[in-house]
Amino acid sequence: MSPTSVFAKNNTALITGGASGIGLAVAALCRKHGMKVAIADFNGEYLSKAKGALADGDGEVETFQVDVSREGEWRGLKEKVEGRFGGGIDFLMLNAGVGGTGSWGDGEYFKKIFDTNLYGVINGLNTFVPLKQDKQTAIVITGSKQGITNPPGNPAYNASKAAVKTLAEHLSYDLKDTKTSVHLLVPGWTFTGLTGGHPGSSKEKPAGAWAPEQLADYLYKKMDAGKFYVICPDNDVTEEMDKKRMLWTTGDIVKERPPLTRWREEYKEEAEKWMAEQDV
Repeated sequence: MSPTSVFAKNNTALITGGASGIGLAVAALCRKHGMKVAIADFNGEYLSKAKGALADGDGEVETFQVDVSREGEWRGLKEKVEGRFGGGIDFLMLNAGVGGTGSWGDGEYFKKIFDTNLYGVINGLNTFVPLKQDKQTAIVITGSKQGITNPPGNPAYNASKAAVKTLAEHLSYDLKDTKTSVHLLVPGWTFTGLTGGHPGSSKEKPAGAWAPEQLADYLYKKMDAGKFYVICPDNDVTEEMDKKRMLWTTGDIVKERPPLTRWREEYKEEAEKWMAEQDV
């Protein structure tokens, strides 16, 4: 059975970070298939707008203001969602995330990003995964290409998303003999709140970026094909280029080069030549 069978009328979806951007686009996809949708987000203003955008008078959309970094709030969220819609969660999307910049010595920078991006996922999984599921369910976890290719400049964000990738991989293995499918969503450049596309913004989508709706459709397509890794292209970067960048990054370890050589001046010419010659 395809993992997309969870997108069915009367099934329930819970999406964190669902009040805008990618989460909201996936929520709209769920509604398109007749699902009940619970949206959890920290931003009350965005939650109100999201409910208005998704609800069509049938009472099948509910919003919850939640700080995903707080484990105790997850227990309350679970009780509220199950009380509101009845039954369990058929589709869980752990999508809440924050950006930010900082560097060594800035403890608050690391804590803020890890609390949401990493512990927001850990708390969600610890709340829902131990439950026995006797029906088809799906879990989508939002990662980042920065957690794979690891570009310099934002160590906390990159490390949080690298950890999320590892958690998702282990979860997929641990649930391989169950009816729960696991998928790691890795967006390309997408016009979301992190890139200026928050609700109410008048900023125009850059030509190179995907709209969140494009990404939601791509996720559905890859889930239907049973894929775990959903590495999304955008209008600037192709799937082939993403693969080359990932292979080069892994090559730093295999070939015993220094880390992050793609951005080191002494390796720049070699890296560009290698990628131009590769056929992936």
